[in-house]
Amino acid sequence: MRSVHSPFVPPGPTRWGPDTVAAMEQCASVEREVDKVLQKFLTYGQHCEQSLEELLHYVGQLRADLASTAVQGTPLSATLSLVMSQCCRKIKDTVQKLALDHKDIHSSVSRVGKAIDRNFDSEICGVVSDAVWDSREKQQQTLQMAILEHLYQQGMLSVAEELCQESTLNVDLDFKQPFLELNRILEALHEQDLGPALEWAVSHRQRLLELNSSLEFKLHRLQFIRFLAGGPEKQLEALSYARHFQPFAHVHQREIQVMMGSLVYLQLGLEKSPYCHLLDNSHWAEICETFTRDACSLLGLSVESPLSVSFASGCVALPVLMNIKAVMEQRQCSGVWSHKDELPIEIELGMKCWYHSVFACPILRQQTSDSNPPIKLICGHVISRDALNKLINGGKLKCPYCPMEQNPADGKRIIF
Repeated sequence: MRSVHSPFVPPGPTRWGPDTVAAMEQCASVEREVDKVLQKFLTYGQHCEQSLEELLHYVGQLRADLASTAVQGTPLSATLSLVMSQCCRKIKDTVQKLALDHKDIHSSVSRVGKAIDRNFDSEICGVVSDAVWDSREKQQQTLQMAILEHLYQQGMLSVAEELCQESTLNVDLDFKQPFLELNRILEALHEQDLGPALEWAVSHRQRLLELNSSLEFKLHRLQFIRFLAGGPEKQLEALSYARHFQPFAHVHQREIQVMMGSLVYLQLGLEKSPYCHLLDNSHWAEICETFTRDACSLLGLSVESPLSVSFASGCVALPVLMNIKAVMEQRQCSGVWSHKDELPIEIELGMKCWYHSVFACPILRQQTSDSNPPIKLICGHVISRDALNKLINGGKLKCPYCPMEQNPADGKRIIF
């Protein structure tokens, strides 16, 4: 899906922490050096082109004079010899000046590298131990699949196919098919062609209804509005198309009444009526977002690219992890973090990155996981399984929050 044309989910307000602000300032510092280099490249290119054009024009005139002298058969005059000497000297001076300017650009490029070294840690792979990751082959395959999914999701199908070939990834057609279909429909919507989207929505009507989706109604509404935009000549077609609203009358009654009421102003011109908002082009951007969100939900796909989300989260978390790494090395406790499924400290990524509920055990102060799930006791209190096992004494368990004694086997796993 092309996020360039139709953002999947509008970003919410972001609150940057001090580490993120510092990282942004470092990026800005490097960017300023890059801008200086680009400006020098532009100026050098223009100056080089102008100097060479002047030189070619000068040499061309000298060549014409020499050709005229050769035709007349007269010996080379002293004036012409002097002009030739001046031309050679001018060529030499121009080349030297261009070479000197090019050397200055090389120095500017070097300053960009120094700015990067000064503002960023050159080795960030050491933030975590290799022991927390899977094998290198598994890492590479996971990264390639994440990039591949991102390319398919952004509509870069040819690039994704090239990656498959060059990386020898064996990608099943079932994996690609949903992305291909959604991109095809979104391309049509960007061209204001509702046909493919309507066909897809009708074929998935029952599942969309189970999701409480209003996608099919919004597509029919937009098609009806297109008839309205055609003026009085399209009034009969609009009335005929209105029968598509019948299955949605009990849910979207008010909106249907508004659209039918707009027909009264069709002869006078809808753009000058109280219903002019129906002709707003924002409806097309809205339908692209609605289709993307509902289609991804129905097909079990992520609305946002997992790679983009991971990258954005990593930009926030990396400075914190680097600080923790420095503290661990200073206190010689680098072996504290050895688990694959958790970070050494909690890192706040903001509400935008909250995808599901998280339960932290009140006893061990650890987030629960598949291997250590939350357990509900008979008394209603919830602790982690590891905490439950540690609290067992003589085959009995006493709740840490109330005096109720119970059988540990009576605890039930709960899922948030």
